[in-house]
Amino acid sequence: MLGRNLMVADSPIPLPCRIIALMQERNRLFSYPLDSIAGEIKTVGFRCTRCGTCCTRAMNGHIFLLDHDVTEVKKIDPGAFEPAPAPEFCDQNGMLYVSGYALRMRNDNLGSCWFLENGKCRIYDQRFSGCRIYPHMLRRSADAAGLVTWRLFAKMNEHGRFNQEIPEDVCLALAREVKEYENAFLIHQISFIETVHEYFVINNLGHDQKMYDLQMRYLSQGELVRIMVYHDGELQEHRMINKNLPFM
Repeated sequence: MLGRNLMVADSPIPLPCRIIALMQERNRLFSYPLDSIAGEIKTVGFRCTRCGTCCTRAMNGHIFLLDHDVTEVKKIDPGAFEPAPAPEFCDQNGMLYVSGYALRMRNDNLGSCWFLENGKCRIYDQRFSGCRIYPHMLRRSADAAGLVTWRLFAKMNEHGRFNQEIPEDVCLALAREVKEYENAFLIHQISFIETVHEYFVINNLGHDQKMYDLQMRYLSQGELVRIMVYHDGELQEHRMINKNLPFM
């Protein structure tokens, strides 16, 4: 998926431990050589063909927006974004908590991005951070055998063209942008969990798994739910009815 929510709601890992794990991931990101990323980009030789394949739920779960992306999408179309799917937490009062916003997806068979028209992105030159670097990424993931390694490309050979000639300076610039995006994403996630942790402590709240399951069921059925979205350094309450595909 273009976006990702790192926290699994029913995970027993305490929030401070999750924060430490994300900080360690950020340290590993810093230590990964920029030249290695650029070399992989050149070897794979991916070029976007504007086919629109990656701009659907059929290919990617959602397109996560960094805070500056949200600022830009508000200028283009204030109705084009929504809380990211799969909220990470729910307190005992039924309030859901999610780490940020994502591009709105249409309720068609593919779950197309709000800006996808006739299979083409209508704001391609203004597309957002995750869209610009996709399918390049620098995230550690485990394979079926449990081996953890860096994953540099998402869903290869399912869209675009590969084995194209990419100038070295372009590869290096893109590699730098990939690292910058991944760093910004991790900083955002760390800040989100720190904010939720502080909010829970101050308000004597905690994650309630049974309430989480109930609220997610309501959401999947298109019923009204309350959700706190982390944006611009704070939690903002958002009431929503899921009119698209279920978040579950």
